[in-house]
Amino acid sequence: MKNAEFWIENLAMIPHKEGGYFKEMLRSEGEIVTETSKKRPYYTSIYFLLRAGNPSHFHRLQSDEVWYFHTGDPLNIHIIHPNGEYKKVKLGLNVEQGEVLQAVVPKGAIFGSDVAETADYSLVSCMVSPGFDYQDFELFTQRELLADYPSHEQIIKKLAYEELPE
Repeated sequence: MKNAEFWIENLAMIPHKEGGYFKEMLRSEGEIVTETSKKRPYYTSIYFLLRAGNPSHFHRLQSDEVWYFHTGDPLNIHIIHPNGEYKKVKLGLNVEQGEVLQAVVPKGAIFGSDVAETADYSLVSCMVSPGFDYQDFELFTQRELLADYPSHEQIIKKLAYEELPE
């Protein structure tokens, strides 16, 4: 049976600063000029793997991100929209139980993801358009998010860093 270590090794994944493991797989050769006059590839796509107890911490992108489920346990995407609305999307194969095979996190939303503590891992792909660039990536601390979204304290304390990693 394939486990997290199998995928990390065979896909040559490395740790991501938001949490989990990733490997960039696709980067468009074409470029687009964004609303902020920055050049970005039309799209980028990664494999992304999370384990129980190692979430993707709350962050924000300046592009839409489309998530695709591949294998393993269901993955929860926790989204705080700019207006403060919270939404949880569950990626997985059990569509009859409300899981979806793909989902979009809109640009400007703050989001993180996790797998259940009783789970092993989840392997997904994430496609960003316009393409991902670390200049457009913002990580958040619990203090920052709690100041703006105090009603979401429980999920913020679970998915936001107390202190940002170096």
